[in-house]
Amino acid sequence: MNQEQPSKHVSDTIRELNAQEAATHPQTSSPNAHSNVVASQKEPVGVQGIKEIESSPLGSRTEQRGEITIGEALEATALTAGHRPVDYSDAAAIQAAEVRATGRTNIVPGGVAAAAQSAATRNARLPNDEEKTKLGEILLDASSKLPSDKPVTRRDAEGVIGAELRNDPNLCTRPGGVAASIAAAARLNQTNASNNNQNKTN
Repeated sequence: MNQEQPSKHVSDTIRELNAQEAATHPQTSSPNAHSNVVASQKEPVGVQGIKEIESSPLGSRTEQRGEITIGEALEATALTAGHRPVDYSDAAAIQAAEVRATGRTNIVPGGVAAAAQSAATRNARLPNDEEKTKLGEILLDASSKLPSDKPVTRRDAEGVIGAELRNDPNLCTRPGGVAASIAAAARLNQTNASNNNQNKTN
């Protein structure tokens, strides 16, 4: 696989998520339906987990700040896909998210990325899904496991989507998974920032 293929797959996945959203919400689709999923005004896959976070005590902190952090988006994944066993694409997406949250180039010992990598390796050896470590077990308190955190941006979402795609054998992301939750958080942050800017100018 050459270096250009992952970027092409990221773009294709973003277009696919937009197409799914346009089909789900036809009344909100616009002539710019080909725009990036994290920049669209539609509700992307994974937003239900973000909304659950916003309605929790954690969400009241988010509401005061007005931005969803990477750790909070990871916690949303625990709500939307927590029942699913951790695999290598999940571990790669979690690592990409942690690197962006902390600003470090290596994973934090004992952090969420290290736990996800360990779980993915262990799960690959186990035949029964019941015995495998689930995403919810790894991501439930992700914010507290990160030494630092930051609001999710569009660039963060693109990096996490790329990591999940590159490490999936079918080169795809999962609805409600890590990439979808990070993309939903980035879109909500972008929408909130746009709304705040419009309110300031009015």
